Amino acid sequence: MKFRVLLGAALMALVATGPVVAQAAERGPVTNLPLPRYVSLKANEGNARRGPDQSHRIDWVYTRRDIPLRVTAEFEHWRRVEDIDGKGGWMHYALLSGVRTVLVQSDMVQLHQRADRLSPPTALLELGVVARVRECGPEWCRLDVEGARGWAEKRHLWGVEPEDVFD
Repeated sequence: MKFRVLLGAALMALVATGPVVAQAAERGPVTNLPLPRYVSLKANEGNARRGPDQSHRIDWVYTRRDIPLRVTAEFEHWRRVEDIDGKGGWMHYALLSGVRTVLVQSDMVQLHQRADRLSPPTALLELGVVARVRECGPEWCRLDVEGARGWAEKRHLWGVEPEDVFD
């Protein structure tokens, strides 16, 4: 019986004080911004290289302006990025923008007037469409794409994490 009382007291102390070890979010050594994070391709074309220098071999050439990319590392003026398929490499920071975009990863995703499945649709988005993100809630993001505006369910989008909430 004493064991249960001590265990209960120990659990209450842990609940009251929180976890002993808190895990800090990783920050980039150059920008002090969170890693990983999403950016978009600023240029019409961008080379992803094997290493963080122009002397390194080009592995990928991105040719779609505004495509979302995930930054996973930083070194001086270089950012290691990956795309929806996990492919990528090191890109010069001047090729990247902090403007948030997403890639639609389901076919015929409905944009709605409000963040509600029952609200009227404003547009249908095909698989592979790139849209600009205006804000995100827990389950929905407000998007702009080729003159259409509305809310799409986050689960259909690549370029935002489930926990991303911003305006």
